[in-house]
Amino acid sequence: MRELKLAFCAAAASGALFGGCHAFAKDEPHLVLLALSKADHVLALVDPHSLKVTARIAVGTDPHEVIASPDGTRAYVSIYGSGLLHEIDVIDLVKRKPLPALDTAPLYGPHGLAFANGKLWFTAEGSRAIGEYDPARARFDWSMGTSQIRTHMIHVLPDASQIYTTNVTSGTVSVFEHKPISSPGYSMRAASSSPGGVPIAGWTETVVPVTPGSEGFDVTPDGKELWTASANDGSIAVIDLVNKKLSRRIDAGIKGANRLKFTPDGSKVIVSSLYNGDLLIYDVASRSEIKRLSLGHGAAGILVDADGKRVFVGCSLDNYIAVVDLARLEVVARINVGAVPDGLAWADVR
Repeated sequence: MRELKLAFCAAAASGALFGGCHAFAKDEPHLVLLALSKADHVLALVDPHSLKVTARIAVGTDPHEVIASPDGTRAYVSIYGSGLLHEIDVIDLVKRKPLPALDTAPLYGPHGLAFANGKLWFTAEGSRAIGEYDPARARFDWSMGTSQIRTHMIHVLPDASQIYTTNVTSGTVSVFEHKPISSPGYSMRAASSSPGGVPIAGWTETVVPVTPGSEGFDVTPDGKELWTASANDGSIAVIDLVNKKLSRRIDAGIKGANRLKFTPDGSKVIVSSLYNGDLLIYDVASRSEIKRLSLGHGAAGILVDADGKRVFVGCSLDNYIAVVDLARLEVVARINVGAVPDGLAWADVR
């Protein structure tokens, strides 16, 4: 019989919001909120029930994004440096200590991170490229240029057959699709002559123009659309991923848009503004605004609960993470993880 460990027993007020006592088995995974402090160069581990910081682990200069390995043993932090640095930090989430960092050179400016098919994928903004690291073999296996300026955020399908990036200054979205050269229907000539098609060992890139300043993006849960918001004009571009083309532009009026995320059921999209601290909650089906919350002076990283009940927002200019109840549409708590919080992620830690 496994030893049970008490993880959290909420105070009466907190219990009303997040449930009462929670216990987990010693060998069972438990959810941890990972939050970066850019100014303090720290990765904070937060209990999502009590909203208390349980550990702070030092990371390198200018950390921007964080992601956990699927087994919950490692966290990876991109050390961005405005496209000039070449480091991804590795954190042991079980022992809560830093491990030797990964040197991404000659790929510079690692930023967006994703895990898929057992590999760590990342953008290299300073090199106008994307890359892939294999943790099992402890080596960088692959990279490919985007030909676009400020390749910033990344999304990879679970089987790594398609990769999407936003290219902020170019005002484009890159759609990379892999089709093995030996597969039926693959044609080097077709790939070479298609608009934006660049074959590299079976990969093609289709470049979809959106609006300059488009940075934060997400893919709908059904995989049919990609939405990205522009910091320049506050619009949202909707891309049809089946046909790989822009299908609609929405005048959302979210100037300074920084990040965009869907709720797990795909019914709502949430956009943060680094310009004025607004958080836009949008109805996907009707393409209409539900509510606009003022979270402070500048909002950045977004992370939604798996059940879609809460959203965590890094309020970088106000030095806290705001916790928003999506049923009540109001801020219910604030978490202090350090100065200039931004990148957020979930980890199932044993």
